[in-house]
Amino acid sequence: MQATIREVAEWSGASSIIGLTNDGERLVLSGVSTDTRRIAPGQLFVPLRGDRFDGHDYVRAARDAGASAALWDGGVRVPNGIDLPLVIVDDTLAALQALAVGYLRTLEAKIVAVTGSNGKTTTKDLISSVLSTEFRVHKTEGNYNNHIGLPLTVLSAPKHTQALVLELGMSGEGEISLLSSLGTPDIAVVTNVGESHLLQLGSRRNIARAKLEIVDGLKPGGTLVYYGDEPLLVEELAAKPLIKTIRTVTFGENTGNDWIARYIRANAESTKFTIGGTMGADEEEKAFELPVPGRHNAVNALAAIAVGRLFGLSFAAIGEGLKSVKLTGMRIERSAAKNGAVILNDAYNASPTSVRAAINLVAELSGYRRKWIVLGDMLELGPNEAEMHAEIGSYLNETKADEVLFYGPLSNDTYRAALANFAAGRARYFTDKEALADELLDRLDTDDLVLVKASRGMKMEEIVTILQKGARG
Repeated sequence: MQATIREVAEWSGASSIIGLTNDGERLVLSGVSTDTRRIAPGQLFVPLRGDRFDGHDYVRAARDAGASAALWDGGVRVPNGIDLPLVIVDDTLAALQALAVGYLRTLEAKIVAVTGSNGKTTTKDLISSVLSTEFRVHKTEGNYNNHIGLPLTVLSAPKHTQALVLELGMSGEGEISLLSSLGTPDIAVVTNVGESHLLQLGSRRNIARAKLEIVDGLKPGGTLVYYGDEPLLVEELAAKPLIKTIRTVTFGENTGNDWIARYIRANAESTKFTIGGTMGADEEEKAFELPVPGRHNAVNALAAIAVGRLFGLSFAAIGEGLKSVKLTGMRIERSAAKNGAVILNDAYNASPTSVRAAINLVAELSGYRRKWIVLGDMLELGPNEAEMHAEIGSYLNETKADEVLFYGPLSNDTYRAALANFAAGRARYFTDKEALADELLDRLDTDDLVLVKASRGMKMEEIVTILQKGARG
């Protein structure tokens, strides 16, 4: 963001500016930060409040780090000697969001918003890579996908941005609606409906409804691209009054979708597929390749193909974008153990749907002496979490992996259900993460493959790091 302090005041709904000198009337602010540890000279500091902190306490630190101005909650006393222009607002979080909306109106970028229970980050990366073949793209980085992160993503977009790709995350009802209303997408994408956030929402149908809130901010005449193999999305979308005013495009593996992935072939390094469907019917032999493994990623790529075509891109450009994608870390991230064994790190998130997809990926891969699956707990699944973990255990067997290791209190249910499907000693449960890592260090061979999968809170990437180093500590 490049904006004058007067523009900042207007967009954020400020009541006044204090501490502004005559020269300051021409003050131009270059970016926004909520963190004094990362603020850059010339930026606007936005002091947010939490249960255990108040950013207003750090305004001097922001000034000393080079901030040129700050938003300020009008209900907070201004300390003496701040010596920094303060833009007075009713609420700094609401002002940050309003600021993003105001700045967004000055951009000529076409906006794509992506949500879904699984695969939204990968799909965001795929869409961004496809669009970057012909457009100047700015996208959500890291986990900046909530009510704070989305405004910061918008405000970090360069003025010349042509395509803005926003990831929309949620933990409960109404959150996607807010984010969509802030981002006002031209194209909205829903990747799927899984079990993440069952604890908060209670059912997959409620999750589908929450994901479809993405249409609430969709521009008139905008397009919704969604996973057509999910009946809940089809049913809930039909019940939304807005459906008659927007265009819809579907993707998946089932007949009847606008875009269909066909002849999917995956190995540990890549996935290849062709396309069909009502929009891809003339291109059935058109082949695409992703530098990441997994049948499910071919389906995610369909969303990127659909968006690319809506932007007017050729299939050749789309193919180049897919082939050159760089994914955010810990999403089927391939690396090597110290001894050369292949590691697939998928430890950023986990739900029954995504765990089954990861298990299927391992089952499809060949050419390894042994295939290991390491599973940690799937969190936030609600009252049926034990049953869901047990179902994963029952799904596992020796046709999918040679050995399975489990860690975490909930994964004990997975382990107990898996025992019947494995020979003695091939399914093991650990209460200590380092002991599990030691087991792998002792037994993992050079020509083995190991998948590590769990919810982020389990910190299973620590096992990956140990394997990469070849030792603990």
